Amino acid sequence: MSSSMLQAFLNAFKIPDLRQKLIFTLVLLAIFRFIAHVPIPGVNLAALERLFDENQFVGFLDLFSGGALASFSVAALGVYPYITASIIMQLLVPVIPRLQEMSKEGESGRNRINQFTHWLTVPLAAAQAYGTPQLLNATAPAGEPIITNFGFEVNPLGTLSIIITMTAGTMLLIWLGELITQYGIGNGISMIIFGGIVARLPAQIFQAVVGGTGFVAFAIFIILGVITVAAIVFIYEGQRRIPVQVAKRIRGSRMVGGQSTHIPLKVNSAGMIPLIFASSILIFPGTVAGYFLGVENEWGRWIAESIYNFFNVQQSWGYWVLYFWLVVAFTFFYTLVIFQQQNIAENLQKQGGFIPGIRPGRPTAEYLYKVLIRITLVGALFLGIIAILPFLVRSATGVQTLSLEATALLIVVGVGLDTMRQLESQLLMRHYRGFIK
Repeated sequence: MSSSMLQAFLNAFKIPDLRQKLIFTLVLLAIFRFIAHVPIPGVNLAALERLFDENQFVGFLDLFSGGALASFSVAALGVYPYITASIIMQLLVPVIPRLQEMSKEGESGRNRINQFTHWLTVPLAAAQAYGTPQLLNATAPAGEPIITNFGFEVNPLGTLSIIITMTAGTMLLIWLGELITQYGIGNGISMIIFGGIVARLPAQIFQAVVGGTGFVAFAIFIILGVITVAAIVFIYEGQRRIPVQVAKRIRGSRMVGGQSTHIPLKVNSAGMIPLIFASSILIFPGTVAGYFLGVENEWGRWIAESIYNFFNVQQSWGYWVLYFWLVVAFTFFYTLVIFQQQNIAENLQKQGGFIPGIRPGRPTAEYLYKVLIRITLVGALFLGIIAILPFLVRSATGVQTLSLEATALLIVVGVGLDTMRQLESQLLMRHYRGFIK
């Protein structure tokens, strides 16, 4: 850590309200880590540990639980049901006219859509709470179920209590995340995922080192990791500045306007959200297929195994190609949705601003869309390549235990930069030098 960044942290803690936000965020993350270590009764932790050693697909699921699935805690589902509900709602907004009207109603409309997202999260979490133990039991080492006597046919009351407990754990994490967003620093849901990744990353690296990973392969992986972080930061900070001229106007007895400014269009306006969305979509088919791995019907079992193996991150080039294009598609989708909600062209016209050489109104909106699509193409392709890079590195170096952690690194860097940017804006408001120069 450089001396300037250390000084910026010290400056942040000198400001009472900012210090309170930082401490509040750290306390809630500590509470989350405590919840992540409260296991559900009846879990065979030894069998669960062996399952994680043998199957990296469940390790991918653990990424979105913030590390809570590894101990099968009450928060084992993490925020994945909420992410799924958010994806569904964002896909429905452009399709359903009433939801589209709500999205344009400002803060009240967004709060209403967020309320619908919470309502949708509950049944999704309950369904996943029922399916996840079955998935783990179906993929567990032979003769060692993760949770014994699970299912309504053998233990209805115990099964129902587990479903309610895990659903409540998910809603509790969402509540903690929203508290962080409102009263702390950073996006709360992303911070929950961030906290889980950071907490388990040292153990994964240690496991790779003691597990016999070759020095050359490990060194190549570290070097590529550093290059990846530098590239992510470079793309994150890249932007196209559209010049804007504000016309002079007389307001009362004063002349206002007449200054020049710019609209910063970022190369990657969507941040790490496309990666999280694409990963969530790819988790779903493999998770559902895992529920049917133990069925008696031979054809049904073969179909379930085929789908499960395709969406298992250890196999299939087809999975990587699909992952790449999903990341690219979600980058465009999320960027355009956010840009449409901002109504930049309309707001410019209301404020008397215009882009030199472009007529106000619809021509300005079309021009901005063209520029945004061109620069987003670069950001989307870059993010897609970075997303599949860990799998390519794993194939080239044979470093199996660290391949998933490179994907987690993308989320860590993205969330870290967004959080630093929030701190930067807070420090600049108080005339302190921040993190990003």
